[in-house]
Amino acid sequence: MTLEELQETIRSEVGVLLYFSGEHCSVCHALRPKFKEVFDENFPLLKQIYLDAHENLEISAHFQVFSVPTMIVFMDGREFAREGRSVSMHQLTEKLKRPYIMMTE
Repeated sequence: MTLEELQETIRSEVGVLLYFSGEHCSVCHALRPKFKEVFDENFPLLKQIYLDAHENLEISAHFQVFSVPTMIVFMDGREFAREGRSVSMHQLTEKLKRPYIMMTE
């Protein structure tokens, strides 16, 4: 995926989850299934995109991702939430619920 394709996806979708990880990042690999489960259950209309930060340097630099894992949620084409290593799934879910409902109803 190119940066231009990703930007078009962000503009055209209701919402997008970008999850930046690294091949040798054990935290990344542990959190990814949890993010997928939470987003599948609570935010099914958000498009989920998983990227290796090291293989996608242009995209990582554009979104100022300097450490992994980093999760960025876009809603209505704008960055709405950004989380790093220590993320509470409960707090994130609560933060996203109301705007998600407003945008999808």
